[in-house]
Amino acid sequence: MTIRRVVLAATSALVLCLAACTSQVGGQATPDPQSGSTPPVTTSATADPGNPFAGLSPCTVLDQALAGQGFPKAQPMVADTKNSCRSSKPTSGDTPGVDVGLSFQAGQGYKDNVGNPSQASEGQVNGRPAVEEREPLNAKGQCDVWLEVKPKSRAFVLLASGSDTARACQLVGDVAAKVEPLLPKN
Repeated sequence: MTIRRVVLAATSALVLCLAACTSQVGGQATPDPQSGSTPPVTTSATADPGNPFAGLSPCTVLDQALAGQGFPKAQPMVADTKNSCRSSKPTSGDTPGVDVGLSFQAGQGYKDNVGNPSQASEGQVNGRPAVEEREPLNAKGQCDVWLEVKPKSRAFVLLASGSDTARACQLVGDVAAKVEPLLPKN
């Protein structure tokens, strides 16, 4: 089972209601002016040249991307505690809860292992090549974005919320636009 499938399965098991995205990844996301120039946050002084994510904490990056939106501190995902984190905001009134995950996948290209190709489209997030996939597990309310990180790696942002796929894709696009400036530069 690929890391992507494990991460998606773990997220799906933790979320009762899922959300998804529009059918097109294309377009230019607008970065948050406050986060646009923020450098990547590292967890150690040494970096592995073969892994662009070495020393970078997915939990710290996710916390920065979700700052000010009412999410609790990100926690490691059960499926891949070292490279993946998630945070969940509970349902409030008529607003469905939101579960957001971030996974760093060294050695996986951003176009590798698309689970639902008929629901995927290529585009860019802040100028970085990306793929957006609606309903990756064929469940309404899910959407994910894979961002290219060279060499041949990706950051994987996934989101589940309620049953409105279009809303989920809009939300994951917003999160991806805030994650992108915090990633290693291509």
